[in-house]
Amino acid sequence: MNLLFVMVGGFLGAVSRFTLGEWIHYENGFPLGTFLINLIGCFLLGWFLTFISFHKNSKQEFTLFSGTGFIGSFTTFSTFSVETILLFQNGHAIVGILYVLTSIFLGLFLAYFGYKIAVTNREKGETQ
Repeated sequence: MNLLFVMVGGFLGAVSRFTLGEWIHYENGFPLGTFLINLIGCFLLGWFLTFISFHKNSKQEFTLFSGTGFIGSFTTFSTFSVETILLFQNGHAIVGILYVLTSIFLGLFLAYFGYKIAVTNREKGETQ
């Protein structure tokens, strides 16, 4: 049954990634769609895993559907990797380097930001 939750979440995440990626095209040779999708995913996963950790009675199926399934298939490291290689092969080394560095540092920042929002909301809820 757990596999079903991952599959359905994965299907919805992949469809969302594809739809958003089609809507946001390359911008001057820069893979803007993948970049934004991965950053959104970093934020969402940072928030979600922190939020779910505060709810000890939450169902494992919810985590499998949302975290592993949806967010896991919404983000895409493989596409990021291939697009980086293509940037280098097409003579856009500076853009490739910027793509990697901004993806890593903004991704880490947004995962932390998602975590902090979940913690702050938790603390506000405890004081009320």
